[in-house]
Amino acid sequence: MKHKKLVLAYSGGLDTSYCLMKLSQEGYEVHAISVNTGGFDKSEIGEMKTKALQMGAHTYQSINALDSFYNKVVKYLIFGNVLKNNTYPLSVSAERIVQAMEISAYAKKIGADAIAHGSTGAGNDQVRFDLIFQVMAPDIEIITPIRDQQLSREAEIAFLKENGVALSWEKAQYSINQGLWGTSVGGKETLTSKDSLPESAYPSQVEKKSSEKVSLHFEKGELIGIDGQMDNPVNNIIKLQEQAKKFGIGRDIHVGDTIIGIKGRVGFEAAAPLLIIKAHHLLEKHTLSKWQQFQKEQLGNFYGMLLHEGQYLDPVMRDLEAFLYNSQATVSGKVFVTLHPYRFELNGIESDHDLMNAAFGSYGEENKGWSADDAKGFIKLLSNQNKIHQFVNKEK
Repeated sequence: MKHKKLVLAYSGGLDTSYCLMKLSQEGYEVHAISVNTGGFDKSEIGEMKTKALQMGAHTYQSINALDSFYNKVVKYLIFGNVLKNNTYPLSVSAERIVQAMEISAYAKKIGADAIAHGSTGAGNDQVRFDLIFQVMAPDIEIITPIRDQQLSREAEIAFLKENGVALSWEKAQYSINQGLWGTSVGGKETLTSKDSLPESAYPSQVEKKSSEKVSLHFEKGELIGIDGQMDNPVNNIIKLQEQAKKFGIGRDIHVGDTIIGIKGRVGFEAAAPLLIIKAHHLLEKHTLSKWQQFQKEQLGNFYGMLLHEGQYLDPVMRDLEAFLYNSQATVSGKVFVTLHPYRFELNGIESDHDLMNAAFGSYGEENKGWSADDAKGFIKLLSNQNKIHQFVNKEK
């Protein structure tokens, strides 16, 4: 394998650390690539580079894909109010798509012979990475040591220790993937159906004990301001996450059907994503028509499912994005929220496009756009189809 150029999707975690050292020892020229979709700051990237080079990487490169991640994926998850099984904001699955595309492009750029990733054979990430790699870089070999060797985490730790890399089981028992759109937490408890994650497993600890109000300003479906301070959506997501995570908001365990057909369970912490999606959805209830909301719910779920299963490059995704984008023309205004320990409350909205327009009446109170006789006639016609059915089938 000497001088065979290989690009490794490197996160600095246990699995990719094993891959880096093992493949380097096997003679590959390993180019370790980290794609930053919100999980790393400058100091962490510096530490990852040092560790990667120490473990045998020929080069290390960090690609900043924050803006790409938001523009290609996250904003459509917001537009579609996408929560997998009404629970999970697709934190990791959304990231993997963009990471795979960036790695494919880099591998082609440097003329790599192979691409490697650290996914196991029992999860979704193997499908997402392989699908994108095969479509974008069909002539490049895909290498997956963890999947092929069916390695346990204990075996990986033992190998790294034998090669001078100190890593305790206590630190490695939880697999944490942090990004712009939330943090997933997997561990021994999520391998069962009844155990919950301990407080210590979550990367953010509860600091706030009292309530706090916040206003979220949306413009055509995008979060452009918090409490009157305007900024770009990426920065606003980061700011809101920093504020809301101190309340322990956005924690849950998602149970879902994996792409490979087994049930899976994963914990997550996604304060900003859940706040944004729920606030955005409330604003849509006020500013969109009944049938816009109905169609968006169907297509948003469909978009989320295809993204979750790695089908981002199918052209139908661009069609769905066009619909979702167009649906946001009137979704502008402010949403008022109260943050509490472990929960949040949506108080209301303010928008120039609010369809609860008092000029047409107040629900349950008075009507201004029609008369009592108009209402009686409308209701009589509305009942016709059921009257006819009951009459024709009365003997049955």
